[in-house]
Amino acid sequence: MNIVKEFSRFANSYETLNSIQKYVAQELISLLKEKRYPKILDIGSGGGSIYRELVKRGVFFDTFTAFDFSKSMLDLHPNSSKIEKLCLDFNSKDSFRKLLRYDLVISSSALQWSLDLDFTLKEISRVSDSFYFAIFTSNTFKTLHNMANIKSPIYSKDTILDIVNRHFIFNSYIKEYKLYFNSAFDMLRYIKRSGVSGGKRHLTVKDIKRVVERYPFDYLEFEVIFIEAKSKLG
Repeated sequence: MNIVKEFSRFANSYETLNSIQKYVAQELISLLKEKRYPKILDIGSGGGSIYRELVKRGVFFDTFTAFDFSKSMLDLHPNSSKIEKLCLDFNSKDSFRKLLRYDLVISSSALQWSLDLDFTLKEISRVSDSFYFAIFTSNTFKTLHNMANIKSPIYSKDTILDIVNRHFIFNSYIKEYKLYFNSAFDMLRYIKRSGVSGGKRHLTVKDIKRVVERYPFDYLEFEVIFIEAKSKLG
Protein backbone atom coordinates (compact mmCIF):
# COMPACT_ATOMS: atom_id res chain seq x y z
CA MET A 1 0.00 0.00 0.00
CA ASN A 2 1.36 3.41 -0.94
CA ILE A 3 0.70 4.99 2.44
CA VAL A 4 2.76 2.35 4.24
CA LYS A 5 5.67 2.91 1.87
CA GLU A 6 5.44 6.66 2.33
CA PHE A 7 5.63 6.52 6.13
CA SER A 8 8.23 3.75 6.18
CA ARG A 9 10.50 5.56 3.75
CA PHE A 10 10.85 8.58 6.03
CA ALA A 11 10.48 6.80 9.38
CA ASN A 12 13.78 8.05 10.79
CA SER A 13 12.90 11.71 10.21
CA TYR A 14 9.19 11.46 10.96
CA GLU A 15 9.34 12.03 14.72
CA THR A 16 11.67 15.00 14.32
CA LEU A 17 9.70 16.66 11.54
CA ASN A 18 6.15 16.17 12.73
CA SER A 19 5.81 18.70 15.51
CA ILE A 20 2.09 19.07 14.70
CA GLN A 21 1.52 15.39 15.46
CA LYS A 22 3.29 15.88 18.80
CA TYR A 23 1.02 18.79 19.69
CA VAL A 24 -1.98 16.68 18.70
CA ALA A 25 -0.82 13.80 20.91
CA GLN A 26 -0.39 16.19 23.85
CA GLU A 27 -3.88 17.60 23.36
CA LEU A 28 -5.43 14.14 23.08
CA ILE A 29 -3.80 12.80 26.24
CA SER A 30 -4.88 15.93 28.14
CA LEU A 31 -8.49 14.79 27.62
CA LEU A 32 -8.09 11.54 29.59
CA LYS A 33 -10.25 11.36 32.69
CA GLU A 34 -8.31 8.70 34.61
CA LYS A 35 -4.73 8.28 35.78
CA ARG A 36 -4.69 4.50 35.30
CA TYR A 37 -5.90 2.22 32.52
CA PRO A 38 -4.81 -1.43 32.91
CA LYS A 39 -4.72 -2.23 29.18
CA ILE A 40 -4.18 0.46 26.53
CA LEU A 41 -4.24 0.06 22.74
CA ASP A 42 -2.65 2.77 20.56
CA ILE A 43 -3.82 2.42 16.93
CA GLY A 44 -1.38 4.02 14.51
CA SER A 45 1.21 4.33 17.25
CA GLY A 46 4.07 5.41 14.99
CA GLY A 47 7.29 6.05 16.85
CA GLY A 48 5.61 6.46 20.23
CA SER A 49 4.25 10.01 20.68
CA ILE A 50 1.23 8.76 22.63
CA TYR A 51 3.30 6.42 24.82
CA ARG A 52 5.78 9.18 25.67
CA GLU A 53 2.99 11.59 26.51
CA LEU A 54 1.28 9.05 28.79
CA VAL A 55 4.53 8.52 30.69
CA LYS A 56 5.18 12.26 30.86
CA ARG A 57 1.72 12.94 32.33
CA GLY A 58 1.92 10.08 34.82
CA VAL A 59 -0.82 7.90 33.32
CA PHE A 60 -0.27 4.34 34.55
CA PHE A 61 -0.97 1.07 32.75
CA ASP A 62 -0.15 -2.62 33.06
CA THR A 63 0.18 -3.26 29.32
CA PHE A 64 0.48 -0.95 26.32
CA THR A 65 -0.10 -2.30 22.80
CA ALA A 66 1.48 -0.32 19.95
CA PHE A 67 -0.41 -1.08 16.71
CA ASP A 68 1.01 0.23 13.44
CA PHE A 69 1.24 -0.94 9.83
CA SER A 70 4.84 0.25 9.41
CA LYS A 71 7.55 -1.96 10.91
CA SER A 72 10.02 0.89 10.43
CA MET A 73 7.89 3.14 12.61
CA LEU A 74 7.43 0.42 15.26
CA ASP A 75 11.20 -0.04 15.37
CA LEU A 76 11.41 3.58 16.57
CA HIS A 77 8.81 3.03 19.29
CA PRO A 78 10.17 2.74 22.85
CA ASN A 79 10.60 -0.76 24.24
CA SER A 80 9.54 -1.98 27.67
CA SER A 81 8.39 -5.16 29.36
CA LYS A 82 4.93 -3.54 29.41
CA ILE A 83 4.90 -2.81 25.67
CA GLU A 84 3.62 -5.17 22.97
CA LYS A 85 4.21 -4.19 19.35
CA LEU A 86 1.82 -5.38 16.62
CA CYS A 87 2.60 -4.72 12.96
CA LEU A 88 -0.97 -4.77 11.66
CA ASP A 89 -3.13 -2.92 9.14
CA PHE A 90 -6.35 -1.32 10.39
CA ASN A 91 -7.81 -1.84 6.91
CA SER A 92 -7.80 -5.62 7.44
CA LYS A 93 -10.38 -7.68 9.33
CA ASP A 94 -7.68 -10.26 10.13
CA SER A 95 -5.80 -7.57 12.08
CA PHE A 96 -8.72 -7.00 14.43
CA ARG A 97 -9.06 -10.73 15.06
CA LYS A 98 -5.65 -10.54 16.73
CA LEU A 99 -6.78 -7.93 19.25
CA LEU A 100 -8.05 -8.45 22.79
CA ARG A 101 -10.35 -6.24 24.88
CA TYR A 102 -8.80 -3.02 26.17
CA ASP A 103 -9.66 -0.53 28.88
CA LEU A 104 -8.70 2.36 26.61
CA VAL A 105 -8.19 2.75 22.86
CA ILE A 106 -6.33 5.79 21.56
CA SER A 107 -5.62 6.80 17.99
CA SER A 108 -3.77 10.01 17.17
CA SER A 109 -3.07 11.32 13.66
CA ALA A 110 -3.69 7.97 11.97
CA LEU A 111 -7.32 7.14 11.21
CA GLN A 112 -7.56 9.69 8.39
CA TRP A 113 -5.59 7.16 6.33
CA SER A 114 -8.20 4.42 6.65
CA LEU A 115 -9.27 3.19 3.22
CA ASP A 116 -12.78 2.58 4.61
CA LEU A 117 -13.29 4.60 7.78
CA ASP A 118 -16.70 3.07 8.44
CA PHE A 119 -15.20 -0.43 8.46
CA THR A 120 -12.21 0.60 10.59
CA LEU A 121 -14.27 2.40 13.23
CA LYS A 122 -16.83 -0.39 13.36
CA GLU A 123 -14.05 -2.90 14.10
CA ILE A 124 -12.40 -0.58 16.63
CA SER A 125 -15.72 -0.14 18.45
CA ARG A 126 -15.70 -3.86 19.31
CA VAL A 127 -12.45 -3.90 21.30
CA SER A 128 -13.22 -1.44 24.11
CA ASP A 129 -15.81 0.82 25.70
CA SER A 130 -13.61 3.91 25.98
CA PHE A 131 -12.01 5.73 23.03
CA TYR A 132 -10.06 8.90 22.29
CA PHE A 133 -9.39 9.83 18.65
CA ALA A 134 -7.58 12.70 16.92
CA ILE A 135 -8.27 12.67 13.17
CA PHE A 136 -6.95 15.13 10.58
CA THR A 137 -9.56 16.49 8.16
CA SER A 138 -9.48 17.42 4.47
CA ASN A 139 -9.00 21.08 5.44
CA THR A 140 -5.39 20.16 6.22
CA PHE A 141 -3.21 21.77 3.50
CA LYS A 142 -6.41 23.41 2.16
CA THR A 143 -4.74 26.36 0.43
CA LEU A 144 -1.96 24.23 -1.04
CA HIS A 145 -4.44 21.70 -2.42
CA ASN A 146 -6.58 24.43 -3.93
CA MET A 147 -3.60 26.04 -5.66
CA ALA A 148 -2.43 22.71 -7.10
CA ASN A 149 -5.96 21.56 -7.94
CA ILE A 150 -5.47 18.45 -5.83
CA LYS A 151 -8.31 16.73 -4.00
CA SER A 152 -7.41 16.01 -0.40
CA PRO A 153 -6.61 12.30 0.14
CA ILE A 154 -8.32 12.35 3.55
CA TYR A 155 -11.91 12.67 4.80
CA SER A 156 -13.88 15.87 5.36
CA LYS A 157 -14.90 16.75 8.91
CA ASP A 158 -18.58 16.15 8.07
CA THR A 159 -17.83 12.67 6.73
CA ILE A 160 -15.71 11.80 9.77
CA LEU A 161 -18.38 12.92 12.23
CA ASP A 162 -21.13 11.13 10.32
CA ILE A 163 -19.21 7.85 10.42
CA VAL A 164 -18.21 8.26 14.07
CA ASN A 165 -21.87 8.80 14.92
CA ARG A 166 -22.78 5.40 13.44
CA HIS A 167 -20.68 3.52 15.97
CA PHE A 168 -20.10 5.76 19.00
CA ILE A 169 -21.72 8.07 21.50
CA PHE A 170 -19.25 10.94 21.51
CA ASN A 171 -18.21 14.51 22.17
CA SER A 172 -15.95 16.32 19.73
CA TYR A 173 -14.33 19.61 18.87
CA ILE A 174 -12.22 21.02 16.06
CA LYS A 175 -8.77 22.52 16.50
CA GLU A 176 -6.71 24.28 13.84
CA TYR A 177 -2.92 24.43 13.73
CA LYS A 178 -0.42 26.40 11.68
CA LEU A 179 3.14 25.30 11.01
CA TYR A 180 5.40 28.14 9.88
CA PHE A 181 8.28 27.97 7.39
CA ASN A 182 11.05 30.28 6.25
CA SER A 183 10.26 29.64 2.58
CA ALA A 184 7.92 27.77 0.24
CA PHE A 185 10.81 25.41 -0.54
CA ASP A 186 11.12 24.51 3.15
CA MET A 187 7.37 23.91 3.26
CA LEU A 188 7.45 21.57 0.26
CA ARG A 189 10.47 19.74 1.69
CA TYR A 190 8.54 19.20 4.92
CA ILE A 191 5.57 17.71 3.05
CA LYS A 192 7.83 15.30 1.19
CA ARG A 193 9.98 14.18 4.11
CA SER A 194 7.26 13.94 6.75
CA GLY A 195 5.28 11.31 4.87
CA VAL A 196 2.05 13.28 5.16
CA SER A 197 1.29 13.12 1.44
CA GLY A 198 -0.07 9.64 2.13
CA GLY A 199 1.17 8.18 -1.13
CA LYS A 200 -1.31 10.15 -3.24
CA ARG A 201 -0.54 12.24 -6.32
CA HIS A 202 2.53 14.37 -5.80
CA LEU A 203 2.97 17.95 -6.97
CA THR A 204 4.16 18.30 -10.56
CA VAL A 205 7.03 20.62 -11.50
CA LYS A 206 4.39 23.10 -12.67
CA ASP A 207 2.55 22.82 -9.35
CA ILE A 208 5.76 23.38 -7.40
CA LYS A 209 6.60 26.49 -9.42
CA ARG A 210 3.12 27.90 -8.84
CA VAL A 211 3.31 27.24 -5.10
CA VAL A 212 6.77 28.77 -4.76
CA GLU A 213 5.72 31.90 -6.65
CA ARG A 214 2.18 32.42 -5.39
CA TYR A 215 1.56 30.62 -2.09
CA PRO A 216 0.06 33.42 0.05
CA PHE A 217 1.14 32.25 3.52
CA ASP A 218 4.32 31.34 5.38
CA TYR A 219 2.56 28.40 7.04
CA LEU A 220 0.68 25.19 6.32
CA GLU A 221 -2.84 24.71 7.66
CA PHE A 222 -3.93 21.67 9.67
CA GLU A 223 -7.39 20.84 10.99
CA VAL A 224 -7.96 18.10 13.56
CA ILE A 225 -11.11 16.64 15.12
CA PHE A 226 -10.68 15.52 18.74
CA ILE A 227 -13.18 12.87 19.83
CA GLU A 228 -14.01 11.33 23.20
CA ALA A 229 -16.28 8.33 22.64
CA LYS A 230 -18.08 5.32 24.06
CA SER A 231 -19.04 2.34 21.89
CA LYS A 232 -22.71 2.01 21.01
CA LEU A 233 -22.21 -1.74 21.37
CA GLY A 234 -21.75 -1.35 25.11
